[in-house]
Amino acid sequence: MNYRLIDLSHTFAPKMPVWPGDTDPQFTQKATLDNDGYNGQLIKTSLHVGTHIDAPIHMISGGRRLSEIPVERFCGRGLLIDARGKSEIDLPLLNNVPQGEIMLVCTAWSKKFGVKEYYEKFPQVTKGFAQRLVDLKIKLLGLDTPSPDFDPFEIHKLLLQKEILIIENMTNLESLIRMDDFEIFAFPIKLEADGAPVRVVAKVALP
Repeated sequence: MNYRLIDLSHTFAPKMPVWPGDTDPQFTQKATLDNDGYNGQLIKTSLHVGTHIDAPIHMISGGRRLSEIPVERFCGRGLLIDARGKSEIDLPLLNNVPQGEIMLVCTAWSKKFGVKEYYEKFPQVTKGFAQRLVDLKIKLLGLDTPSPDFDPFEIHKLLLQKEILIIENMTNLESLIRMDDFEIFAFPIKLEADGAPVRVVAKVALP
C-alpha cells in the first residue's frame, strides 16, 4: 500500500512557548567539534512543553507512568474532528462519526502558537464530549491546543482516570481534514514520568 507521513509536532527548541508559570527549556552546549571532537548538548526542561503526552499519574493519584503504559496504546487508527471556528469542543461534534482508536481535534489554534493568546482563550473540551470519548474507549485524545481545560482540570482527570492519554500542542492537523484513512503513531521516550515530549506522525493511505 502506498502512503505518506505527515508530521503533527512542533519543533522542540530553546525559548519555545510554555504554559504560564512553567519552566522555559534550556539547551546547554556541553561539548563542541572544535574542542572535543564531537557535539554534545544538555537539555533541562519541563516534560509538559511543546507537543507532549500526559500519562495518568499527571493528574491521578496512583495512576500509571508513561513507562508503564503498553506500547500498543501509542498508535492506532486515527479519526479527525473538525472543530475550526468553535468556541468549545462539545458533544455534537461527535454525531455520526465512526469509532476510532485515536481521536484528534482540529481547531486551527496552533496558528497562535508563540503568542500570549494561545494559552488564554483556547477552545476547551466539554464534559459531555470527554464522557463520550470514555464511552467509546479510545486510546488517545490529541489536541492542537495547550490543554483540554483550565484549572481545576476536570477534563484531564476524567480522561486520565480511564487511561485515555492526552496529547497537547499538536500542529498541522488541518492537513488531515477530509482524510478518511490514516493511522497515528505517537511514541514518547520511555520515561518513568508523568509525561514526555512526543513526535506525532500520521500515516495516510494514498489512492
